[in-house]
Amino acid sequence: MLKVSRLLHPRHIRNQLLHKKLSGEDVKGSIWQNAINTFAAFSTVRQDVVADGKREGRVFAPYSVFKGKAALSAEPRLPTFNRLDSGGVKLNRRGVIMLTFWPSVGERKYDWEKRQLFALSATEVGSLISMGTRDSSEFFHDPSMLSSNAGQVRKSLSIKPNADGSGYFVSLSVVNNNLKTNDRFTVPVTTAEFAVMRTAFSFALPHIMGWDRFTNRPSESISQSPSKVVPQLMEAEWDR
Repeated sequence: MLKVSRLLHPRHIRNQLLHKKLSGEDVKGSIWQNAINTFAAFSTVRQDVVADGKREGRVFAPYSVFKGKAALSAEPRLPTFNRLDSGGVKLNRRGVIMLTFWPSVGERKYDWEKRQLFALSATEVGSLISMGTRDSSEFFHDPSMLSSNAGQVRKSLSIKPNADGSGYFVSLSVVNNNLKTNDRFTVPVTTAEFAVMRTAFSFALPHIMGWDRFTNRPSESISQSPSKVVPQLMEAEWDR
């Protein structure tokens, strides 16, 4: 099993992820060096499940943008399903488009350990892909909303156009009053990069909703009993 514990070029890391089966822990602790401004790849993050419910393989293919002060990546997280006694399947947990931000810690160096996550729901994806060149979007997440702990941890994602129309600023703010931290990341995204995100998100939308199962019913992400649910591939938004 490959262990990433030294400074690596992003292209090198990407190739390792695409050709080896790595767990989420295998990429922790790496600070990426000599990053080009943008490298990109996109596909569904897939988990293959055999008859006994074990995972066979996973695909890592995020779309990533590296800029001067922070980096941004996006990838789909597929929904999970329960198998019913009747033989059908029922949606257990909806999928998302997971955005990951992590800061620059020097020239062309990025600290993966300080990453923050933001999970876009299907409706939020719809807002993003319908944006015009002068439109803005802003989303707020609070894991304790409508409870006495509301406001202790707040995440806000904003997407705002550049004044010259050359792209967008994608910003994430994470306020954690429990830990007394306030993290903010801003990644400028060109019109070309945003076009890739819009097209890729449009492609992924029916998959994160589970609607692709109506026409194509692979066994992936489906448990073999009503009470057993295949676990999520990678960390959820509120794990960070």
